[in-house]
Amino acid sequence: MLSSSYQAFLLVDGYNIIGSWSDLQKNRDRHGLEAARESLVESLINYSPMVSYRTQIVFDAHYQRTPSHLQEYTPLVSAYYTAFAETADTYIEKFCAASKHRKELEKPLRLIVATNDRAQRHVVTGYGAECISSQRLAGDVEITARKIRQKKRSAKKSSGRFLFHALDPIAQQRLRQLRQGKP
Repeated sequence: MLSSSYQAFLLVDGYNIIGSWSDLQKNRDRHGLEAARESLVESLINYSPMVSYRTQIVFDAHYQRTPSHLQEYTPLVSAYYTAFAETADTYIEKFCAASKHRKELEKPLRLIVATNDRAQRHVVTGYGAECISSQRLAGDVEITARKIRQKKRSAKKSSGRFLFHALDPIAQQRLRQLRQGKP
């Protein structure tokens, strides 16, 4: 689990975040829980590599009689669906407890839990995890999304309005030669 490719492990209490972010609430109310989950996952897929976090979103089984499973979206983002009768809180607390034990044996892992659940925040901080509120995560995700949009805009502007600037250097050189009449 430890890797130099990320600086922290972010555990997200999925339904807690969906219930806290107004845009996800609206999405859930209009299009259903699956659409809200997909929006949350998409937001964190864009966010995680920008901040070098390995992110796992934890969703309760939500009355489904299914076994637990992990769904990998990218090398940095996955979703864990708990088994029937296991809550996301329980899974996150067990994960933090196991991480505390691992810290004593190996290089420490910076563990961050995103939730508004006050009781869970107290438990996981007891295991050495950091906690952030859903509002803080929403703000961080929005700031990161803004930075991504700015990078895209500046990349478009710097490429100019000519197709020539979008070509790789070899193609540009070949076009220059053709313009000068060289074969």
